[in-house]
Amino acid sequence: MSSPTTPDGSETDASPTESSAEAVVRLEAEVADLKDRLLRALAETENLRRRAERDVGDARQYAVSRFAGDLVGVADNLERALASVPAEAARGSAALKTLADGVALTGRELLQVFEKHGIRRIEPLGERFDPHLHEALFEAADPSVPSGTVSTVVSPGYVIGSRPLRAAKVGVARGGPDGKKGD
Repeated sequence: MSSPTTPDGSETDASPTESSAEAVVRLEAEVADLKDRLLRALAETENLRRRAERDVGDARQYAVSRFAGDLVGVADNLERALASVPAEAARGSAALKTLADGVALTGRELLQVFEKHGIRRIEPLGERFDPHLHEALFEAADPSVPSGTVSTVVSPGYVIGSRPLRAAKVGVARGGPDGKKGD
């Protein structure tokens, strides 16, 4: 006995004992399986596309982190240069005042460039201590503010996007009322 043939003369995979109803059921199951596999592949491709977009966005935002971290030191040095000029000396000498004004303008322009590229300076004075953004250098007894509050900023911090670029170096108050929310 030969295998069943299609109208064009080619043989089918169906066995001679398989009825047409069984063949339809088998083919429908195969179609459902293939459709499921296709939908899973499409979903995986979409997830991969979204992940790649997120990675590219992160790379754009955070690619300059190392370079920006180095420039943060330049901003600190500009501030130190301004702080080292006594006010009386700047008032007494026009040349020294002009130099100090130039250094101040350069510092402000650097901070504007930082802002333009998503780098923010953080001055946490009076805020609750956050170990992700602050580096505690010391504790100071201060009963006038809640414990755990930043009472002194030794060096400002910087963040790029939502990530810390450099932690703010701070002193933290202790001895005051508990600073936890809800108390």
